Amino acid sequence: MICSRLEPGEAIPVYLGAMLTLCEAVIPSEACRSLTALGMTLGVAFLAPPAVHDLEAQSGSPAGPVPVERLAARRAALMDRMGTGVAVVRSGTRRSLERDYPQDSDYREDNDFFYLTGLEAPGGWLVLIGRKDAPDSAMLYLPEREPGPEQWSGPNLGPGTEARRLTGIEDVRPASETESQLERTVLGRGSAARAGGLFVKRGVRQADSPFISRLVFGGGGARGPVPIRDLEAELALLRQIKDEDEVRRLRRAVAITGDALRETMREARPGMYEYELEGRVEYGFRRRGAERLGFPSIVGSGPNGTTLHYDENRRQIRPGELVVMDVGAEHGYYSADVTRTIPISGRFDPRQRQLYELVLGAQQAAIDEVRPGTDLAALNRLARDYIRRHSGKLCGESGCERYFIHGLSHWLGMNVHDVGAYSRRLEPGMVFTIEPGIYIPAESIGIRIEDDILVTPTGAEVLSSGIPRTVEEVEQAMAPMR
Repeated sequence: MICSRLEPGEAIPVYLGAMLTLCEAVIPSEACRSLTALGMTLGVAFLAPPAVHDLEAQSGSPAGPVPVERLAARRAALMDRMGTGVAVVRSGTRRSLERDYPQDSDYREDNDFFYLTGLEAPGGWLVLIGRKDAPDSAMLYLPEREPGPEQWSGPNLGPGTEARRLTGIEDVRPASETESQLERTVLGRGSAARAGGLFVKRGVRQADSPFISRLVFGGGGARGPVPIRDLEAELALLRQIKDEDEVRRLRRAVAITGDALRETMREARPGMYEYELEGRVEYGFRRRGAERLGFPSIVGSGPNGTTLHYDENRRQIRPGELVVMDVGAEHGYYSADVTRTIPISGRFDPRQRQLYELVLGAQQAAIDEVRPGTDLAALNRLARDYIRRHSGKLCGESGCERYFIHGLSHWLGMNVHDVGAYSRRLEPGMVFTIEPGIYIPAESIGIRIEDDILVTPTGAEVLSSGIPRTVEEVEQAMAPMR
């Protein structure tokens, strides 16, 4: 890694100035100045920004760009929900590999900004204006390109025709104008914000926008306060229903996850460390086009399998133990979330098999009842009722339900625990997990089975159905190399 005390844009001029001083000490100054002028010319050329045609939304991503018509439909749906008002969405912030590593050094665009623009554009802003008696409008603000910093952190899109083409937003402006223009847009006489409200996300910070921070926490100036509305709640309602491009990305994320899990099952052996399985899974993600993990991988063996969010992954796995692998690849900003529990020796023992099939039966009972109009709470009750009725003597007189210690489901999408109200009834296009589990610390047994579910007009599609799930499928997947 290169570490510099100079600002990126200062480096070449400083170096060339030093060269001039050294040069003049040994040869005539006029010749030195000619050589240094040539060096400056070459330095500026070296620092020149890459050609615009090299810049794309999600440049190089295997997922490809979001279709412009999808982006336009999402923005229109948001403005329709807003009615009259102004929405302001801030992009993500690029972090420093030198200052922030190992925490928070991976740049990832803000989910809502990406959802509405399809761009990775640190320092950008999206402003949407909904009007009652005039057409709605969108303005995109992007930082202008700077040759020096781009040599360190890569090219930025910048305002211009390429941004218009990629987003479908015709009004693209320099980010340096954001604050002054927002003030007129929001506070001006008869503004849509005064009429219907300013829609912003919770947790707005002074560092993001001093102007918006003042509005949120200090009122609206001489003309009175501007109503502040919850933008996150409106976007969550939209993001809960996945469009065709979102489903495409989720399908691929799940497929990548499944292929990596199958490979890992084949290679798993007693005596391996949890981190070896973790490494195999994550290598499988990367080589198939996953840009990052959806969440830290959980590989818990024996007693660690009873800890729900265990992610140290350091223990050596002993013969006969179960291993809980809760993992998910992220593809094009959408995350899978799949859990499989495997017997490290290749076959379940009789008690492990009975408990596994109890969990599997509860999961299938819930999957069978997925359809528009039901809700996650009803599915949770159904899975718990199945475990209660089918436990027999497996967990003593009180049954096994007491060992099912977490909820059955969560929404899935751009976040692994995606946005949206859990009270909302299911609709086609929603995606969520179904993941019953039984955890018995006294026996060092943890079993969780998790699959990703797409609600269809008539029921459910299990996106992860191709990943070995039954006792026979798991044992078969682990057999070839034994």
